[in-house]
Amino acid sequence: MTSEHWKDDPEAQDFPAAKSYLSLLIGRKAAGRLVKTLRKQPTLQHFAAKDILRASGLPLLAVDDSEVAADLEKVKRGSRLSPVLLVQGSPLWVADGYHRVCASYHLDEKALVPCFIAARAPRR
Repeated sequence: MTSEHWKDDPEAQDFPAAKSYLSLLIGRKAAGRLVKTLRKQPTLQHFAAKDILRASGLPLLAVDDSEVAADLEKVKRGSRLSPVLLVQGSPLWVADGYHRVCASYHLDEKALVPCFIAARAPRR
């Protein structure tokens, strides 16, 4: 499998998916603001898949998870995966790309995953 398997830009559906997920955590209005911030991020940051999972507290999904398997198959075919959308805080929120992080972990847990990151707004 190829070691370079990331695109530079998120796919069109990644931002609406992030908004949908974040809406469950903080409501639609606040989620919309965070997604707007994610869209405006000028540069990618890179973190190891293992560190993203640790910071988020999410479990590693198995290679036979349907979405993880689909992402691994994309990489095997030479397709590139979309960067991950994260919201910084404790815990880290994986707004979009959890399955991609798990797929990357299975390829190489120390390989760097490209991410766009927005800081979590302080609670008012």
